[in-house]
Amino acid sequence: MQTILKPLPPPAELVVGPLDDGAAAEWDDFVRAAPGASFCHLWSWRRVMAETLGLDSVYLGARGANGALAGVLPLVRIRSRLFGHQLVSMPYLNEGGPIGGAGAGRALLERAVAESRDSGATLLELRTRGQPPAVAGIGPARSKITVLMDMPETAELLWSKGLPSKLRSQIRRPQKEGLEARFGPELRHDFYHVFSRNLRDLGTPVHPRGFFDAIARELGEYVVFAVVYKGGGDEPVAAGCGFVWNGEIEITWAGSLREHKRIAPNMLLYWAFMEEGIRRGARVFNFGRCAPGGGTHRFKQQWGGRDVELPWVQWPDGDAAPPSADSTAFRLATAAWKRLPVGVANRLGPVLARRIATY
Repeated sequence: MQTILKPLPPPAELVVGPLDDGAAAEWDDFVRAAPGASFCHLWSWRRVMAETLGLDSVYLGARGANGALAGVLPLVRIRSRLFGHQLVSMPYLNEGGPIGGAGAGRALLERAVAESRDSGATLLELRTRGQPPAVAGIGPARSKITVLMDMPETAELLWSKGLPSKLRSQIRRPQKEGLEARFGPELRHDFYHVFSRNLRDLGTPVHPRGFFDAIARELGEYVVFAVVYKGGGDEPVAAGCGFVWNGEIEITWAGSLREHKRIAPNMLLYWAFMEEGIRRGARVFNFGRCAPGGGTHRFKQQWGGRDVELPWVQWPDGDAAPPSADSTAFRLATAAWKRLPVGVANRLGPVLARRIATY
């Protein structure tokens, strides 16, 4: 078990504590300006988690001697009879963790450990893309990566010079079949139709429909909903939801219907997301997290991106790993879930999803 030695304490003038709704605007102003921040850090997620999943949050802020924010750390509390009591930043998303200077980061992490210990949490998990400050008792968590791809200024350049010819042929296939990609928050119910069926087929509980309604309402400036329709009609066959932030577009949730796999609607979905990202000023495409070496990872690699490690960390170091998707219990549960009717899965899924922070 790896142990990270505790560094020097943070400056004494830093004061760390939970913030209430009155600090929402100040919090978001800090997040928008802070290096390493992501859309996952925005205050809006606190409302989304509470209103649609019934989850409490502890949003920690570190203030300097002048009273201004020097760092922030959003934490969401998840309680489950199966998986125990966890604090996660941020569950269901790919990033989180402390942002701010190194001293503020250490102070926030130490306060998060204290909050976990005092509240009886058995696991604190911090999802980060950048390496967090070293704090005693916090060590590496699950091995996850993302795949990032640089994009030129125009979709035409990406098509002609950025994509291999084999990939262009795979995108042309659904185009020749008459498939069409559309964008807009009003398409989120068609998105949910595809996404919920896809998750059932994968054996994974789905979030409630209201989760995505709340995202559209609370994060409308940043969120992107896309649906691929068959034959220019109104039959959705692939769909995705992602976010544009600071020159990057991430596809966070995506899926396609298995019965249409032959015409590759997923390829058109990802290409359309890239075109939309370029149109909105993004120069990096983020394929979202995955486990290294799996089929999802290989799908993302074929586009020509680069692997980026996600150095997630947890407390206690090495002693409270989250439930593994490779465990016997998970495999049995997944197999059983795949056999449920879609309507049943969509009723039961939201009840379970709010208690599982592992995806």
